[in-house]
Amino acid sequence: MEAVAKARFVKVPPRKARAVADLIRGKSVNQALAILLTVPKNASKILGRILDSAVANAVVKAEGAHLDIDDLKINVITVDEGPTVMRWRPRARGRATKIRHRTSHIVVRVADGAEPGEE
Repeated sequence: MEAVAKARFVKVPPRKARAVADLIRGKSVNQALAILLTVPKNASKILGRILDSAVANAVVKAEGAHLDIDDLKINVITVDEGPTVMRWRPRARGRATKIRHRTSHIVVRVADGAEPGEE
């Protein structure tokens, strides 16, 4: 059984979020949450919330069937680039420079070891 959680337009640059996502890809949910609690990055808090949402979606999707949360693993985690918000900062001699606020679209899929026909 597989469950998905998506977060779109997250205010964290994709490059920084991918660095944290690479740490937890393929790990079990308990291991991933332990790693995210120890990583001192802003993206780790955001990924932790998305992972909690994916686990909650798996519990709801199970609908009373036997689901052990300890058996859930992160199947797929992707961090894609969202729209970039442009701002302008004043500079010396009447000039201006562009400030780019990058955003991310993050998708987390968790799955247990069961085959689709076993459920």
